[in-house]
Amino acid sequence: MQSVSFYEPVMDRLVNVNSSLTEMAERKHPFLAQLLDHTFSTPGKYIRPAITLLASNFYAHDERITEKMATGVELLHIASLIHDDTVDGAALRRGKLTISSLWGPKAAVLAGDYIFAASATLVCDTGNIRVIRRFAETIMELSSGELQEMAETYNPEQSMESYLERIYNKTASLFTTAAESGAILSGAPDACSEALRSYGHNLGMAFQVVDDILDFDGTEEETGKPIGSDLANGVVTLPTLIAMKQKNCCDAVTRALKHPEDSELMQEAVSIIQDDTVLEESYEFAGRYCVKALSDLKGLPPSPSRDSLEELVSHVKVRRS
Repeated sequence: MQSVSFYEPVMDRLVNVNSSLTEMAERKHPFLAQLLDHTFSTPGKYIRPAITLLASNFYAHDERITEKMATGVELLHIASLIHDDTVDGAALRRGKLTISSLWGPKAAVLAGDYIFAASATLVCDTGNIRVIRRFAETIMELSSGELQEMAETYNPEQSMESYLERIYNKTASLFTTAAESGAILSGAPDACSEALRSYGHNLGMAFQVVDDILDFDGTEEETGKPIGSDLANGVVTLPTLIAMKQKNCCDAVTRALKHPEDSELMQEAVSIIQDDTVLEESYEFAGRYCVKALSDLKGLPPSPSRDSLEELVSHVKVRRS
């Protein structure tokens, strides 16, 4: 678990979340324990559970309940990554071999299923039907986002509305749930819960947009994958949509998506998308979500946790990994 300044108000509680994951791996039968140990030993950023705990810090409550929720949020994130890696045939995740590449796709799917169920069990332990329902909706949204991406692969005729719906489902939905559930379980008033829900939504949208930009503007060391991987895999993201407003880029991207095996066509399209004006417009787009996220926090009581949530927005806006 990384030690980052915005984690400070909840660091002790994040340690408890990490301990829960470790204990979960240790008390299962040997093969499952081996799979879980490999999964949970991969360094995680713990951004989503940190959001849950920070969002819960504005009102006094039974912290064991929100720690269960934070653990459930992280487990859901981990399970979705395992399934994504399996579907994509990914060999590495954060520099480590994936479960699918080590033990095969069948073991990976079953391990992902087990972790999905474990996350739901923890959330049920909160006893809050509103949170349980929202968590179930999030699982549907995550799956919907992946199916939408699969259906639109290598299709150059995609709209901005479709892209935004997809990244909400794939990424921002869990950020939204992480923030809203922490507030609800702490007994926060509806206005506070709604503000934190909106914060999670806007932060999650910014997070995914920046991730999509870094696929063109980052380095392989920073992103853990070759530059232009999204486009090479047929995934159309914000920088591509912005660049395709120009006819020369639209033509280049269309050719590349129709002939993904042609590395020269793909590199030509990637180079055009890497234009400074395209990247600048893309960062400005992400920045607008960051401004909205900061605005969502204005009505909350001043506290170290609010400071951390504000700092997290800055981290997402400028992150390079």
